[in-house]
Amino acid sequence: MTVKREQVLIEALPYIREFYDSIMVFKIGGSIMSDRNVLEDFIQDVVLLRYIGIHPIIVHGGGPEISQAMEKFGKKAEFVGGLRITDRETLGIARMVLLGNINAELVNLIGKHGGKGIGLSGQDGMFLKARKKSPVKVQGKEPVDLGFVGEVEKVDPEILMIMAGKGYIPVISPIAVDDGGNNLNVNADTAAGAVAIAMRAKKFFSITDVEGVRMNPDDPTSVISEFSASDFDRLVQEGVIKGGMIPKVEACVRVVQGGVDRAHIIDGRKHHAVLLELLTTEGVGTMISRS
Repeated sequence: MTVKREQVLIEALPYIREFYDSIMVFKIGGSIMSDRNVLEDFIQDVVLLRYIGIHPIIVHGGGPEISQAMEKFGKKAEFVGGLRITDRETLGIARMVLLGNINAELVNLIGKHGGKGIGLSGQDGMFLKARKKSPVKVQGKEPVDLGFVGEVEKVDPEILMIMAGKGYIPVISPIAVDDGGNNLNVNADTAAGAVAIAMRAKKFFSITDVEGVRMNPDDPTSVISEFSASDFDRLVQEGVIKGGMIPKVEACVRVVQGGVDRAHIIDGRKHHAVLLELLTTEGVGTMISRS
């Protein structure tokens, strides 16, 4: 049966009314940004949200792109506990890729689709403050100093509030600054979560390349539509949440525990996944609630 266009619009109305004038934070990673069609779909969704009165904020990563750039400079990427060892030269490469390439491209795409994007990093207004991360303990070895890698200490929401209030869509690179004005590379999931909490966002989205949290990790049709933050530890122990999905869900749990209403993990490869999750009854992906 064909769904009439007016039915689709009427179904969206209560959600538009509920979310009007609210802030939503979207974290996107390299797996989504590497596919131009997927990225354009996402940007179109975000621009549409802005035009119906929602204030979107994008925080992007860029791990694969940074690693590729390092190879061109003859450097090998090294990771400890999922975090990149970042010497001064690597930090320069990360800044070049995140600020000069990825951030600028996202801002351009927003403009292409009729929105007003503005690129930011933590050094702009020093809104994203961090401290150097302590050496990471490795089993059977001496703790490893990660170099210029930071842990978020504080997010000053003022500049983001001003930009969002003026109709801009902030696009944030996870390069933070410490008290001495030094840049630090921050995990994008962590930075996005801290921004969402500081901005008192209505919703937090982790846009990824999986359908959501699966009851059976090997069955794409077994997506859990919703669970509460208190279920996280149990689901990890039962092996439902494992591997690379653990840090994604963990970031969502921290966000809802920090005051954000809901967090969502959705598959950005699905056409207009953000609109389907926000403005339809069924939705897509997995939603994590506080209780």
